[in-house]
Amino acid sequence: MELKIRKNGETYIIDVDGEMDLYNSYKLKELVMKMLEKNVRSFIINLEKVDYIDSSGIGALIYICSTIKKMSLRLSIANVHGSVKKVIELTKLMGYFPIANSVEEALMKIQG
Repeated sequence: MELKIRKNGETYIIDVDGEMDLYNSYKLKELVMKMLEKNVRSFIINLEKVDYIDSSGIGALIYICSTIKKMSLRLSIANVHGSVKKVIELTKLMGYFPIANSVEEALMKIQG
């Protein structure tokens, strides 16, 4: 899994590329926690290039989401598709995660 960060205004977009599984989902958690320490207040996690997620990947997203909600910051998860979408639907988390169809839609929700 590869993580790339880009910025749009005050919002940081984390592009995730590869599989989010037991062996690497902690990297995303660590990255977000470091960004929170630097007072980043607005996040988009772009899952466009993620074709596989397991329970640890879902766990990492739940952890990130709950931490950001507790701090009253902004988060959107963009481009959930394919098997990743199926897993999130099966775990009944579609309503829990702030999901957007695209990075553009996520930016409008966050910055709007």
